[in-house]
Amino acid sequence: MSCGHPHDIDCRKVLDAVFLYLDGECDGTQQNLIRSHLDECSPCLREFGVEHEVKLLVARKCGGDRAPDSLRANLLARLRAARVEADATSDLSAE
Repeated sequence: MSCGHPHDIDCRKVLDAVFLYLDGECDGTQQNLIRSHLDECSPCLREFGVEHEVKLLVARKCGGDRAPDSLRANLLARLRAARVEADATSDLSAE
């Protein structure tokens, strides 16, 4: 995904890292870049808002239980693959 405007960090990279950002797992530099990007990019901010709400819902319903690292890694890999597939489909329909 790209909003079409130049940024210090690409939209796709921001959205790929949004859960790390939400969990406070980014280093200070990456956190500042993502925050700055979200401040100036409304499409990413909307996506961030949706993902933030999903994260809050899961946290409420799971009672604070932490998923095993292997499950987390598997879900992240599947989300990335789905995003790549969606982007490829979008690119094909634009042709």
